[in-house]
Amino acid sequence: MFVDMPLDQLRAYVPERREPADFDAFWDRTLAEARAHDLNPVFEPYEADLALVDVADVTFAGFGGHPIKGWFIAPAGASGPLPCVVEFIGYGGGRGRPHDWLLWPAAGYATFVMDTRGQGGTWRSGDTPDPVGGNGAQIPGKLTQGVFDRDDYYYRRLYADVVRAVEAARSHPLVDAGRVVVTGGSQGGGMALAAAALVPDLAYAFVNVPFMCDIRRAVEITDEDPYGELGRFCGIHRTRVEDIFATLDYFDGLHFAARARTPARFSVALRDGVTPASTVFGAYNHYAGPKDITVWPFNGHEGGESQQALELLRLARKILG
Repeated sequence: MFVDMPLDQLRAYVPERREPADFDAFWDRTLAEARAHDLNPVFEPYEADLALVDVADVTFAGFGGHPIKGWFIAPAGASGPLPCVVEFIGYGGGRGRPHDWLLWPAAGYATFVMDTRGQGGTWRSGDTPDPVGGNGAQIPGKLTQGVFDRDDYYYRRLYADVVRAVEAARSHPLVDAGRVVVTGGSQGGGMALAAAALVPDLAYAFVNVPFMCDIRRAVEITDEDPYGELGRFCGIHRTRVEDIFATLDYFDGLHFAARARTPARFSVALRDGVTPASTVFGAYNHYAGPKDITVWPFNGHEGGESQQALELLRLARKILG
């Protein structure tokens, strides 16, 4: 059974941040490149055989102008303006089908589910290819795709897609642009954390057991995938380890956390071998905005599951109405 640190040590754990000097300039340039393409959000009505919600099949322009798919789901016949929850997906998963995403519409909110480019072949289907293959070698999975070049790295495109997804959600006439929340677990939690830093005026961020935080430590203390992919890759490219981490430093959630001002609720599981608790607390303890964290002492990467969802529903009711 994986146990990282005792809880009192976790609450005090503030890891060193190896932040690139041009971190902000890199992300300003990345988002400017993404926004050079017309967002062109398209919401096509979709028959999902669900009587109580209205569904739209979404396409918008992500990084590079690449078409990104998604779902927009709202209570049937809603007139708006509605709060909107923008949902990001865990590693290997895609947008699946509309009936996979009924929690937030059932609570009366709109939801915008962003498909994850190049993923959706592991545990839930996806519909968005990644037309950029990445230069150089990679281990199977996305964590090492293009990792020798920060501009070519997979997560540069993905995190730019995250920002564009929020912009696309806000473009829908039913959505109250001032009441937009981002949420996700694991990789999706890391994406929500990035959004909290890169989109300055979100209402809230739900950051559940986030991936891509304190990456150097994660690779040192766990062999579980996805970090295991990176560890194996570093073992093969043993003379280029510092080059690899020099790229990853532009994508580490520690640095996004230090910039975020969005109110946030984190969650962490103390027996999580996939996103170890210290890496989550490292991001949480650096988080610059108003924050709280839910701790699940006896859980692994599943975290709080339905109980966590219930807590977030109650929190959403307080902050969104």
